[in-house]
Amino acid sequence: MRSFDFSPLFRSTVGFDRLFDLLDSVPQYDTTQTYPPYNIERTDDTHYRITLAVAGFGEKDLNVEVREGVLTVQGKREESGEQGKTAFLYQGIAGRAFDRRFQLAENVEVRGAKLENGLLHVDLERIVPDEQKPRRIAINGADVKIIEGKARAA
Repeated sequence: MRSFDFSPLFRSTVGFDRLFDLLDSVPQYDTTQTYPPYNIERTDDTHYRITLAVAGFGEKDLNVEVREGVLTVQGKREESGEQGKTAFLYQGIAGRAFDRRFQLAENVEVRGAKLENGLLHVDLERIVPDEQKPRRIAINGADVKIIEGKARAA
């Protein structure tokens, strides 16, 4: 069991309590699940793409869904009567059902999904709200009042 001590970070950070709680609650995923293989790409500062290798699956066999910040990609091939009669001498193309889940960060939205050449591409975009965009803070100096008038003769 892995446990990290985040107490040194509390001294120099403000408002990251939720992040540390999320890191503590990350389940230990089964690392033996390798099907289907996938890539996660960053195309620019706000756009991402998840690509899954889904050879043998058609659009009707795949389901892409987002719920409560979790992107779920499921695949289940419909068995046709003809495939059931086929006897494989060697079957290297896996067609088994799968269920892949990806935890999305806040403000990340799915923009679309497309299937081409045996690859399922899911495009994501991070939407930065106006209140989270960098803004310049004006520094107010001491108010200096200039009084104009005539000097009195003494």
